Amino acid sequence: MSFELDENFLRLLIFVVSIFLFISISYFFPFRNQKQVSKKRLFSNISLGIINTLFLKLLIPLSLVQFAGLCDESGWGLFNNISSINSEGILIIGLSVLLLDVLIYWQHRITHIVPILWRLHRVHHSDTEFDTTSGVRFHPVEIIISYILKAGFIFAMGLPAISIIIFEIILSTSSLFNHSNFSIPNRLEKYFRYFIVTPTMHRIHHSTIIKETNSNYSFSLSIWDRIFLSYTGKASSPQQTMKIGLDEFRGEKDQGLSKLILQPFLKDKF
Repeated sequence: MSFELDENFLRLLIFVVSIFLFISISYFFPFRNQKQVSKKRLFSNISLGIINTLFLKLLIPLSLVQFAGLCDESGWGLFNNISSINSEGILIIGLSVLLLDVLIYWQHRITHIVPILWRLHRVHHSDTEFDTTSGVRFHPVEIIISYILKAGFIFAMGLPAISIIIFEIILSTSSLFNHSNFSIPNRLEKYFRYFIVTPTMHRIHHSTIIKETNSNYSFSLSIWDRIFLSYTGKASSPQQTMKIGLDEFRGEKDQGLSKLILQPFLKDKF
């Protein structure tokens, strides 16, 4: 079995285990009452996750790991041109993962600032509930832009392939985890938040209140919100009942798959 197949199998295995685990915990220990969750939005969320994977594979067959390997072979990027460092050393791998995580923080933050990018990203925010499937609800064009951004950063920095595998696994697992409908016990929550983005921290980001939506941008490590002054520690209303999503996309028809794919290109309602 090739390295590529090993990587793909590992990522798929961890993804499947993670989604099963987080959905199971949410089912037995739900934080919010979601007994009347729309089947249409569940179908749309899962379908978008599948479409994005296939769309990316068809449009850009070269994975980020393969691209990183190509950069290494060709000597592209900063780390590949500093003779005094071992680009496969644990310190460089760890630094590479941190750099990618802060890159995703700023990518996320910028999508809330630049109007054309927000039109794409609001497909994610227009989800009126908050559960594990929300973690795969992204517009296909946003996924392509994210790939291009990460590829450009890998090219510029010469990041080792192993760091890409580690980061992509952390990113996808974190997205499933921090969108899940459960909470960490209060006595542990404040300590966990010093290190990672918890569901209770990220749920604030999905509030309909604009100042809360425009905060808590971190995906994996929570430190970036504290460093870049975008951290909100507490929602203005109880999270068990707080309004999730965007006010302009609350209808059942807004949760349809075709509506979500076309949403960025349609005229705003108001």
